[in-house]
Formats: sequence, C-alpha cells, structure tokens
Amino acid sequence: MARAKTGTLVALGLLFSLGVVLFVQLTHVPIVPPPKPASMSTQATLLTDPFLQAPTDSSVQVVWFTEFEGRNHQVIYGPMKEVVSATTTQLSRTREDAQSNAPQPYEQVTARPIWRHEAQINNLRPGLQAPYSVSSTTDDGSIRIQSDQFSLSPLPPAGQALKILLTSDHQLMPMTAANLQKVEETIGQVDGIFLAGDLVNIPDRASEWFDDTRGGAFFPCLQGRGNYTLEKGGTRTVYKGGQLIQNAPLFTALGNHEVMGRYSTTTGLNDQFNDPVPWDAAKTVYEQYQDVFNPTDVSEVKKRWLKNNSFNIDTYNEIFSLPKTPRGEGETQRYYATTFGDVRLVSLYVTQIWRMFTLDDETRGRYRERKADLENPKNWGHGHMIFESIEPGSPQYEWLKEELASDAFQQATYKVVMLHHPPHSLGGNIVPAFTTPVPTYDRDEEGNLTGIRYEYPKNEDHIIKYLLPLLEKAGTNLVLYGHSHLWNRFQSDSGMNFLESSNVGNTYKAHMADNPRPVPDDKRYKETYEAVGDPNGLTPIVPNLKPLNDKAGKPMPYLSSNDITAFSILDTGSGKVTSYYFDTRKPKSDVIPFDVFDLKQQP
Repeated sequence: MARAKTGTLVALGLLFSLGVVLFVQLTHVPIVPPPKPASMSTQATLLTDPFLQAPTDSSVQVVWFTEFEGRNHQVIYGPMKEVVSATTTQLSRTREDAQSNAPQPYEQVTARPIWRHEAQINNLRPGLQAPYSVSSTTDDGSIRIQSDQFSLSPLPPAGQALKILLTSDHQLMPMTAANLQKVEETIGQVDGIFLAGDLVNIPDRASEWFDDTRGGAFFPCLQGRGNYTLEKGGTRTVYKGGQLIQNAPLFTALGNHEVMGRYSTTTGLNDQFNDPVPWDAAKTVYEQYQDVFNPTDVSEVKKRWLKNNSFNIDTYNEIFSLPKTPRGEGETQRYYATTFGDVRLVSLYVTQIWRMFTLDDETRGRYRERKADLENPKNWGHGHMIFESIEPGSPQYEWLKEELASDAFQQATYKVVMLHHPPHSLGGNIVPAFTTPVPTYDRDEEGNLTGIRYEYPKNEDHIIKYLLPLLEKAGTNLVLYGHSHLWNRFQSDSGMNFLESSNVGNTYKAHMADNPRPVPDDKRYKETYEAVGDPNGLTPIVPNLKPLNDKAGKPMPYLSSNDITAFSILDTGSGKVTSYYFDTRKPKSDVIPFDVFDLKQQP
C-alpha cells in the first residue's frame, strides 16, 4: 500500500509541478525588454558577413544578419552587378543573460533582437563562380552598409574536384579560431564545410553566434573575423579564424548543443539549456491541464506550449537554410540529404542530452537523479534522453531507408553520413550506450522512494543495432561525427570508415588503459560499462603519416590535446581524407599532415 501511495504521489507531483508551475509559459516572449540601443549612426554595421546555404544546380542562398530591421537588403552579384532583394525575418528566441560575454552587459535574461536576411540567387551556371556582395540600409534610410566582395556558385557538377573541410564541436573552444585560420592558410579556399554538430554552447545566446567578446564566436571564426588570443608558454598569439563560408556552402548536423531545454523568462540560459523534458512528459501534462492552459485547444498554441515545456531547436532552424526533407504535412531540416559534386551527404539528427557521469547525491546525472529531487519530478533529468528517434518505424529511420536505397545515394562516388553522436570512439561520450534510459526506482521497506537509477543496455544501442547495419548494407564510405572533442578513426571489416575530427580544445581525453572512463562501480547496476577503448569493438587506427607519440615514444591512435589542434580535408579529386595538426604552443610552426586514407580502398 505504501509503495502504491508513493507512486501515485510521484505521478501527481509530476503533473502538478510541471502543469501548475509551467502553465504560465504559453508564449516565448521575454518579459524583460532589450536595452535601448546606441544611436544608429554609431552602431550601424553588419552583424556578419554573408554566407552561403542550400545550393542547387542553378541557385544558392545568401544569408547575413544585422541588429536592426532596416530596409533595402540586397545582394549585388555578377559582372553586370545584378540586384536581388532579400527577405528579412527576426530570430524569435535569441537572448542574453548575466553569463553572456556580449558587447554590453546584461543583468538578467533579456531579448536581443537579431534580423536575418536571405536572398536566393538564380540562373547560375554549374562550375562557374560569380562575384557578390550584400548591402543593408538602416531603419531611417540614412546609412547604407555594404560588405566586401566574395564569390558564389551553385552546386558543383559531378567530376569537379573539391576540397571539403570535415569538422565538429566548435563551441567557442580555445583553439577554434587557430584551427580555422590554419585551414585557410594550408588549404586555401575550401569548396564546402561539413560540420557534425555542437556549433556553439548555448544556442539561444546570441553573442555565441555573432560577437562574443572573447573573440571566438561561431560566425566570426568561420569568416576570418575572429579575435581570439591564445597564450602558450608566455607567448600571446591572436587568431582570426578563416574566411571560409563567405565563398563555400556550410552543411551542418544537429548536436546536443543546438537543443534548448524548457523555456523561461527568468532562469539563466545555461540552466534552460540543461533542462529538457521528454516530449511525452510535457504532452501528458498538457492533456491533463489543457482546460486550464487553453480551453479552445488551438493547435498552434498547444504546439508552442509543448515546445516551451520540453525542448526545441528553433534558433538553429531559424539561422540556417539547409536542404529540406518531406516529413508528414511539412518539411524538416533536422535530417536531410544532398548531392555535392561527387559526394552524397546524409546529415542525421542523432544526439541526446549530455549529463554528468558522477554518482553522488548532488548530481543530476546520466546514471541517477539527485537525491533532493526524488519527490520533485519536475526537476528530474531523465538521464541521457534521446532527442530524435532512429528506431525502426520512426520518421527518421524510415526516411533514411528510402534515402540509402535511392539512385542519388547508390550512384554517388562518395557516400558520406554525418551525425553528432559517435558510433566508435575512444572518447568518454560514447558511454553509456545510445539507447532509451531504463529507470529503476529504489525504495525502502515502506515503499518510499530512495533513489532513481538509469541503465543503458548495450545490446540495445540504437546506432549499433539499427543505424550501422543500414549504412553498411548501403555501401557507405565514411561516417563523420564528433562529441568527444578528439581525433580518432576506425574501419569496419566491410571497409566503412569512421572519423571523429573534433579537437579544438577542451578535450575529454582518450580513454585507454592509463585513463579509464568514469563508469558506475555500484553493484546494483546490471550493465557493464566499458572503461577503456571503443566499447563497440573496433580497434583505433594509428595515423599513418606522422602520428604523435606517448610518453614512452609509442605512436598513439588518437589526438587528444588542448595544445595541438586537428582538422581533416576530403579531396574528392583523389578520394582521400587527409588530417592535419597544428601545435599552438609553436605559433610559427608548420601545419603537419599526420594521417591519410582512401575512401575507395577496401581492407
């Protein structure tokens, strides 16, 4: 009886706490207005250079941002200086707070208006580049601001040799600006960028995208306008990033840092980011209290409420224009496919919330809930909850099956699949298995809740069980991913290549025998969690050009450093992927190619 009573109270607590406390969040308009701006004449600049999105055989999208709505936003392109007007929209959720490193301080969560301008340039010829620039006029018409001149083109035709940057996990990390600057200095202008998620840290914090005062915001680093100072060994070096996306399209995948949790007008943005709730939990609350929330049950109001009280990727969706995939009654860019020269790129939404690995009573972690939250379900973290399913029958899985069987995929010279979560890795974030957390409710003899633990059955890993068999069968050449902030690569028995190229600082280290992962040692856990190596059974490949050595002088099958940064380039002319490293402790040193492999070569 005591156990049943406790369970009922917990269920009611979840409904009451989530419902009554959160029902006021029916909209996402912050109660704090933005600060009054300085005069337009002193601050009128473009917030970013233009960048290229969603090319087709004869067109490409040009996008840029300002902090004023303005008028007459235009792209001027071609030898005849043709003019195309842009469509302007305001980002709906960009904000700042006391933890922001914005150009001006904020004391609390505050809306920061950002306007996005996008123009489609049509009638372009494959293989030919056209010069372009953009211009915006201020609200009062007094100032017209024009960008520098760059070059644009539509999708490259089959057979054109391309150099594509493979990267991930920029997140304003200390070596991101240095990394991208060395890409430009070493390779020159790349033809495209494949970025496997975790673009920034807090996706609704505007300054992380545009003008973080530390100098390493997302767009400045990819446009050669960063200003990040690294101090190594008493030497201070300023890195500006690389001028890349003004001239080459950017293709991204969703990582866990593109997802915001429950919306609030008062809680700090860091806390909101770390506070997602499973969609089903929010839906249960809404259905229980819909008469209170919304007596007429208008679909858009319900949709907004559920989004505000679960999780969302609105800012990511509003910033980028990526290839669209049909989904139900509409389209999505959460996952998509596109042909880029000789490459068929498939970008998947395969990620989950990141939780701490520790098992103490004070941590809302991947393996357990905080002791203080046991009777307060609205504070439960729900373990490593998955944001989008890839199980059979899910929309993403069924779409992927069709895509992998398509002529576009099967006839491509290079078949590349990009996702955020690692299938194979020496990093820490591959443990536990990528699967739905299985909760265990510990109770005392009277039925009182004493703990909530989460298990992750290894044989139910969705990537290994469902995704990889599809990719192997379809003849995928390369699986690109990130998440653990290191470089390592693997190859399956069939010849499918796996590359994790995300070492730009704040590494979590590689977990070999001398550095085991922190995993549960509590005997109550049934699962065994791998402390070292790749938990999914592949042996990491030692770089074959110039590997780094460990302290004993033995070549290491990884690069995991906060001093040495790595990037990788896919050259479709040769079919090879070459990885390079740069030692930031030696600013004048060369960039070193340390590994190369051929996508066409079978084991």
